[in-house]
Formats: sequence, C-alpha cells, structure tokens
Amino acid sequence: MRLGRDALALMLLQNVVELRFRRRINKPGFNDYRRMLCSNDRNLLLSKLGREILNYNPPTGSLPYNPKAKNLVIAYDIFMQNFRAINCNDVEVVSVIKTSPDPVEFWKYFNEKIYPMSADQKATFMNQ
Repeated sequence: MRLGRDALALMLLQNVVELRFRRRINKPGFNDYRRMLCSNDRNLLLSKLGREILNYNPPTGSLPYNPKAKNLVIAYDIFMQNFRAINCNDVEVVSVIKTSPDPVEFWKYFNEKIYPMSADQKATFMNQ
C-alpha cells in the first residue's frame, strides 16, 4: 500500500510499520530500495522493553533541515536502533503491527521473527 507523508507519519504514531522505500542516496553494492521496520509510538519506545531491547533514547537535538520540505518522515529504525529519514516520494507499506494501546502483538512478532535473526539476515532484510 502506498501512502503519502502525512498518512505515514500518523500511522507510525501507533504502529510498527514495515516499509520499502527508494534510497535518497544510492550506495554502491546496495539495492536502490531500502526496507525498514520502524515506529514513532512513544508508548512502545519509551517503555522499559523499548529502552532496554530496542535501545531507544529520545532525541536530544533538532534537525538541521525541515523534513517536511524534503518530503521525509523521521522514524525510529528498529534494526539500526536509531532514527532514520524515510523518503516519501516512493514509499510502500508492506505490513503494519498495531502497538497502541498494547504492544503485546509487536513483542510476540519481535520474539518469534526478529530476535532470532542473524546480522546477515537483518542486512538482507534491509536490502530487499
């Protein structure tokens, strides 16, 4: 499902979203597209498990640019455990896992699918 910037930003507030989007800056040896599992759900990210397992730390500064002007959404990347800019010029929602009001579905998915992945499997996931 393709979404615009504003719809994606709203979706990220209560869900973990698997996205596929075109890279803004192409990297030699990498696919033109990047896959990401991300969220901006503060209840999930600021929870004890979010801080301990996802290594979430709230941002401390401001961005040196306006993401909206560049058609970007900033979201917390669960694999990279940091914030990333998502290019909304060409973004597709692959799947959605509801996290609010209760993130139990996400943690089940995390424990069954993400936690057992090797570093190579995570890299392959991100480069599809």
